[in-house]
Amino acid sequence: MLSVIVPVYRNAEFIPQLMVEFTKIDAAAQERYGMTVEFVLVVDGSPDDSFELLQAALPTAPFRSQLLLHARNFGSFAAIRTGLRAAKGTYFAVMAADLQEPPELVLKFFDRLVNDVSDIVVGVREGRDDPGMSRLFANLFWRFYQRFVVREIPSGGVDVFGCNQRIRDELLRLEESNTSLVGLVYWLGFRRSEVPYRRRARVYGKSAWTFGKKIDYFKDSVFAFTDLPVRILTVIGLLGFAVAGALALFVIVMRLTGHIHEAGYAATIVVITFFGALNTLGVGFIGSYAWRGYENTKKRPLAIVRTARTFGVPCDSDEESAADLASTGRRS
Repeated sequence: MLSVIVPVYRNAEFIPQLMVEFTKIDAAAQERYGMTVEFVLVVDGSPDDSFELLQAALPTAPFRSQLLLHARNFGSFAAIRTGLRAAKGTYFAVMAADLQEPPELVLKFFDRLVNDVSDIVVGVREGRDDPGMSRLFANLFWRFYQRFVVREIPSGGVDVFGCNQRIRDELLRLEESNTSLVGLVYWLGFRRSEVPYRRRARVYGKSAWTFGKKIDYFKDSVFAFTDLPVRILTVIGLLGFAVAGALALFVIVMRLTGHIHEAGYAATIVVITFFGALNTLGVGFIGSYAWRGYENTKKRPLAIVRTARTFGVPCDSDEESAADLASTGRRS
């Protein structure tokens, strides 16, 4: 069996089209691989009626599915992890509920996974039909990510991927909070391949991927995978030390030669301000790393499932697993 994980947040308008796409994917998978598909939908505390619409549509759908509801909004990466943990398939793929990533990508992922061409398959954006400013900031972010965080990542970025069971298990072992799931996929290594696609324009509503969430993702990506801020701070500190030393030497020489009757007030203020700001910046950087380390020592669940239901022909122990997920709130 194949598993498709779909994180859902503010996607109520897309539910009818999702049902159509799921039916097409399931039929194509049975024809190509002789395998059925289960769709694992994880509603990440969505404030709209996405959960109610899915709960009404899935029981009569012609494909197998699971519907899980987070107790609150934990983030898309946590939703994907919850879906991966609940999934019963041999191969797995992540699909976007807003359909900006073409649904047929899922089948291209499974083509390589089922034929054992790759352990991980990532969708690589060759272009996007997003608004101009969104496209600009996304390109700048992913180029920075490639240059300073994960060099192997495509410059267009990665949002969806597919993997086999070994990779799924390894990902679930990495129970880090405040991290990037995409970064972890590349950190694992293994055999990896890419499938190019063009990101489509969003049909309904506005993306929940706000500027604030992008900043948080940027910080998590940097602090979880590189010591770049500390290295930058070290370089700035060394340069500041050199400038301060040269300035001090200049003041001493001018003082001894009688060109300065009193030590320069301006120079003193500049040096104090510079190093005060540098110290504050350094405390911020080091504090960010320390906080993330402290967060990981708490061993809190990365997400808590409030409700879990299975629709279609059940596999062995599905109901038991769903009940465990809903009641224990174990790490997702």
